[in-house]
Amino acid sequence: MSKSRREIPVPLQPIIETHFHLDMLKAATREEIVSKTELHNIEKMITISTNPHNLDEVIAISETFKQIYCTQGLHPHEGKEWNDEVKAHVIRNLKDPKNKKIVAVGEIGLDFYYSKSPRDEQIKAFEDQLQIACDFDLPVVIHSRDADEDTIAVLKNFSSTLKRKGVIHSFTSGLGLAQFSLDEGFYLGFNGIITFKNAENVRDALRITPMNRVLLETDSPFLTPDPYRGMENAPYYLPFIAEKIAEVKNVTLEEVLASAYKNSFDLFRF
Repeated sequence: MSKSRREIPVPLQPIIETHFHLDMLKAATREEIVSKTELHNIEKMITISTNPHNLDEVIAISETFKQIYCTQGLHPHEGKEWNDEVKAHVIRNLKDPKNKKIVAVGEIGLDFYYSKSPRDEQIKAFEDQLQIACDFDLPVVIHSRDADEDTIAVLKNFSSTLKRKGVIHSFTSGLGLAQFSLDEGFYLGFNGIITFKNAENVRDALRITPMNRVLLETDSPFLTPDPYRGMENAPYYLPFIAEKIAEVKNVTLEEVLASAYKNSFDLFRF
């Protein structure tokens, strides 16, 4: 293996993967992926719901693998699919006492970069799902892209009743949204983007984020960190992300892993 693609480190401290999409990974079987993550000390993982068709699938995945937990929610790209039937489906799954491994409502939010759903429909779905999180006392997993002002405006209406707050995942937004989120008690999720040469804005957001508000994620199969860019992402690449965070924050890798581990438990209460 070339120096540019060194072997994936195996950290001594356990890691929590707070955001990935196991149902979307194709480079290996689910069993192979989960087995390899264990070899790299990934202790727990959260596979994220994004659309009406995988609400039940992520629950089934969490029931299949002891290390995996899940969420319930619709991605802003799917805002046009949000309706009373889908809302009832989410609520039914959250109420079902058999579904003990649902740890959050998400991935919800706003994406005005692609605008795959009309903005008003995205906002409606976002607001409804924030209310569901309030009703079930769950944290939220938020996606925000090119929608900083609207994300802040919506969250201002829910922050006081959203007791467990949540995470702005795959943080790539401006420092204004970063500071607002931190002030309101949210976490920021950082992934492979932190290793990209042109992502100084993300590193700037990390610099103002206290270590007790940092979460580790891959968002796999997307956003593979250097030095494995170009390959399908997976949770076992998390050590590279942790290393880069340690470099940017000028702290030890051990501090990054210990803080992120505690933060993950504090937020998701596994």
